[in-house]
Parts: sequence; C-alpha cells; structure tokens
Amino acid sequence: MKPLASSLLRTHVFASPLKSKSQNSSTFRLGFSSIRSQSMDSASVVDSKSEYKLGVFDRLFLDLFRSKMVQEVGWDSEKPGYDGLIEVANQLMVKARSNAETVETAVRILRSLFPPLLLELYKMLVAPIGNGKLAAIMVARVTALTCQWLMGRCTANSVDFPDGSSWASGVFVERCKYLEESKCAGICINTCKLPTQAFFKDYMGVPLLMEPNFSDYSCQFKFGLLPSEASEDEILRQPCLEICPNANRRRELKGNYDETPCPKV
Repeated sequence: MKPLASSLLRTHVFASPLKSKSQNSSTFRLGFSSIRSQSMDSASVVDSKSEYKLGVFDRLFLDLFRSKMVQEVGWDSEKPGYDGLIEVANQLMVKARSNAETVETAVRILRSLFPPLLLELYKMLVAPIGNGKLAAIMVARVTALTCQWLMGRCTANSVDFPDGSSWASGVFVERCKYLEESKCAGICINTCKLPTQAFFKDYMGVPLLMEPNFSDYSCQFKFGLLPSEASEDEILRQPCLEICPNANRRRELKGNYDETPCPKV
C-alpha cells in the first residue's frame, strides 16, 4: 500500500508545482480517495472469507487435534498452526494405501479425542432417548460451539426429515476453512466427511449426513439422518476443485475442464 500511496502522491501533488493551492488540494483529495477506495475493496475481500478468529480454547483444540493426527501419521510439518495441520492432513492421504485406510485412520483420530467411557455412555444412555432426537440436537449444538476453529463460522439450524418432522439438529458451515485451505475434494471426503459420519454413527449412536458444497465451500451437517449409500452419493464422484493445483496443471495440458472424479476420492 505504501508504494501505491507514494506513487499517487508524486503523480498528483508534485508533478505540477505551478498549480494553485486549491488545485493541489483538490488533486490530493482525489488521490487519497483512490487509496481509500482500494483499501475498502481489499477489506471486503477479507470479510467475504468470514474469517473466524481463534480464542484460547480454539488454539488448545487445534493443538490437540494436530498432535493426535501427527501420532497417526508419524510426521509433523515445520509450519505452525493451521497451515501445518493441512500439511499433516495431506501426508495422511499420501501415507495410506487406500482411501478406506485413510477413513479408518481418521476415525481413530476422532475417537482419540474423547474418553472411551464417555462415548460408550453417550451411545448407551443418551442416543436412545426420543428416537435419537435429544442426542442429535445435543451433538449439533456442541459441534456449532466448539468446532469453528477447524471449519470457520457455523450456526445451528433445523433438519427436515422424510416423515415431515423437523429437528434442531443441523449445523451450517458458512465457508469451510478445512476444505478451502486443503484445496482438495479427496481430503474433504476421506479425512472429514466419511470418517465423521462413521464416528458419530458407530461410536456415539447418532446418524449423520454431511453435505459439502464444492462450489461455495459451505457444508451442511444433518444429525439424525443416515448418509446415502456410496453407490448413490453424488458427492463421491466429485471432480477436482477449481482451486486444486494438480487439477489446474491437468487442465493446462488438456486445454479443457476435467469432469472426471477427483483421483483422491
């Protein structure tokens, strides 16, 4: 910004020393207005990402999650914070011999974040209440409150069921940071969507359907709904994201948009 401001000031103020004071003042206001306009445009771009600022507990959760992932992968990134977490997630995909192995590893990571007895008691005592409604609402509220460090801004909302009923058991992620920073549909599906669905159903007794939107990077959690079968889930045939660096290189070679599913999915 400083070089831009300096350039504008030199151009508008000092280029014509014979101008009157009023002319110089007018020109300076014009130059300053241009700078201010560009600053406002930049700010709007930052705001559009809905950046979530980490608090003390958020950083603790981030460090804990990353340490558990590092234990499974056997490698850690030199980068601090969230950037390092994304590199470890990439390594998790690279290390696994198959996508199924990646999902199993991610489930183990999620399990390691909770005391085993807590998961067993929740599944046995809370999950059966009201046909699962109470358990679904509870985990939705906790997810919305405690997972913004990973996903970004999110809010609790309602989920409509096939029988016409509606539960307050949804979580809407405005723009998933994990998806946006990883730049990979495969990482989203195999280290987040599939293992998270499996974890809640198998270890907490709460069915979960996750619906990531690969166009605007939002995601809808629907606790209480069973996920689709793999053969029927269109998300599992997702092409590479437009921001995927590997896909961009393939498009440059082919000269067109690649509609084939992401190779990491």
